[in-house]
Amino acid sequence: MANHKSALKRAGQNARRRLRNRTVQTRVKNAVKDVRQAVAENADNCVARLVAAQSDIAKAAKKGVLHRKTASRKISRLARLVNAQRA
Repeated sequence: MANHKSALKRAGQNARRRLRNRTVQTRVKNAVKDVRQAVAENADNCVARLVAAQSDIAKAAKKGVLHRKTASRKISRLARLVNAQRA
């Protein structure tokens, strides 16, 4: 465990950020899963789920939870999946 006051503070900050980042990561994973499930079921609301997933992924990138190129890749792959299903 940390001994210095600054190290104790840093450990607390890291713990809080880890919890915050975990919720954002979970939200992204669930959004991606919803889109993939909608495509697999040939659901009508694929596009709506895609838009919601794009929003969640972009927010995660903005907050620094995901790298911007990772977010772009995830959005691109989901869009390609939905477009292929619609065609």
